[in-house]
Amino acid sequence: MNAIPAPSIEYGTLAPLLVVFGAAIIGVLIEAFAPRYLRKSMHVPLTLLSLFGAFALVLVQVLRGQVSTAASAMGAVAVDGPALFLWGVILVLSFVCVLLINDEGHFVASAAAVPGSADEEEAESEGGGGHTEVYPLVLFAVGGMLLFPASHDLLTMFVALEVMSLPLYLLCGLARRRRLLSQEASMKYFLLGAFSSAFFLYGIAMIYGYAGTVSLPGINAAMAKNTGLDPLLMIGLALLGVGLLFKIGAAPFHAWKPDVYQGAPTPITALMASGTLVAAVGAVLRVFWVGLGNLDWNWRPIIWGVAALTMIVGSILAITQTEIKRMLAYSSIAHAGFLLVGVMATFGSAEQNVVSLKAILFYLAVYGIATVGAFAVVTLIRDPGGEAGHLSRWAGLGKRAPILAGVFAFFLLAFAGIPLTSGFMGKYAVFAAALNSGTQAGDSMGGWMAGLVVVGVVASAVAAFFYVRVIVLMFFSEPAADGPAIAAPSMGTVAVIAVSLLVTVGVGLYPESVLGVANDAASSLFIR
Repeated sequence: MNAIPAPSIEYGTLAPLLVVFGAAIIGVLIEAFAPRYLRKSMHVPLTLLSLFGAFALVLVQVLRGQVSTAASAMGAVAVDGPALFLWGVILVLSFVCVLLINDEGHFVASAAAVPGSADEEEAESEGGGGHTEVYPLVLFAVGGMLLFPASHDLLTMFVALEVMSLPLYLLCGLARRRRLLSQEASMKYFLLGAFSSAFFLYGIAMIYGYAGTVSLPGINAAMAKNTGLDPLLMIGLALLGVGLLFKIGAAPFHAWKPDVYQGAPTPITALMASGTLVAAVGAVLRVFWVGLGNLDWNWRPIIWGVAALTMIVGSILAITQTEIKRMLAYSSIAHAGFLLVGVMATFGSAEQNVVSLKAILFYLAVYGIATVGAFAVVTLIRDPGGEAGHLSRWAGLGKRAPILAGVFAFFLLAFAGIPLTSGFMGKYAVFAAALNSGTQAGDSMGGWMAGLVVVGVVASAVAAFFYVRVIVLMFFSEPAADGPAIAAPSMGTVAVIAVSLLVTVGVGLYPESVLGVANDAASSLFIR
């Protein structure tokens, strides 16, 4: 009998991924064998060190110029320049989110206990400090986030999608306060996420039926040979799009975001709003630019409509919100639309694609860090029943806690894209790339791209209204006598807010450093 050849695994290239998954497995063993009172003291350093170590390994690959030119792990994972940039961003965002997760009071002591029952009271009285399982769950989710945008075939991407999503379904239901709302959010996210995963998997089956392979370059090559529009290909494109657009919260697949963001523990909301969005946009780029690049004239009109609808829906519905986390959720939906404008900007030369990809990578980095900072501020505004979510409770915050209110106002201005903030530079880079690509494509497509940018500018102006409304409420309203308390921040929360503020200000004033790194990452484009 012929021996089965051993697979070729590039362990050095995949080291950041392996460190995170290895730490997650060690975390599971800690839960199984360590006494309860020791678990948190073991989990926290393990989680932070593994994320820091993985980030250091990413830096080593970049500084040594070890960016791969071929896919790793038998063609399953592409660790190219864009993937390394996204890995670095995800690891930084995850690290600061873990600092928020480490604060006491966010997670329930016993998720299995019925809310308000004697079992729950008993678990609280034992002083367990919340579920320590959150740490390995977060690491598994982060590992999935790393693998998702680097997947070089659709089956690996599906596995990464599930590894990323399943821990988040659980984490959304572990809020210490407002338990029923948290459990409802978890169930909604699970059910809708399961449907979207089914669409994605069925799309993979359709694409395989057409191309005879799940490899992204193989799919692209099959389309180059067969110029006709096969029904299997078009159905597969539609189903894959549903699964991917659901993860970034694009309209009309956005309905889960407000409910899940509101009900989940706020540190988990911060992780989803930043890390999950970065990973999902990376996966969208990988599928549509690498796998379906030869079908771009067919998917561009669809993405055009989805991007315009997403910007409009997110901006308009955010105006009607009276709960701070729901408002930030609709803000996230609008930003997903802005990012899709960049996904559209693939016309013209390879140099233009580099410019477009650089703009998207830059936008993801600066938006992610500002989002984590904003949610870190939200964790500090407390009512007796938990966080003060209703906007009326934020009235007069600028007079009671001017520094905290000022920091939150600056994050909102960055979301609005006001000049001298990182958000302005991000939107400018994406819109400029879209206009340039339209110009290179010719008069017809140039008009369509200009129209999409106009929609984006109008949506940004509408979004500025609800951001400014919150700022006016904080600084020009009288605080209520029974207003919310300002929780004493831990060192971790202070560090998260400070770093987020410094990055948002610094990149707004001096964007060249981050743009340079994004340009270097984008210059290699994607491994094909």
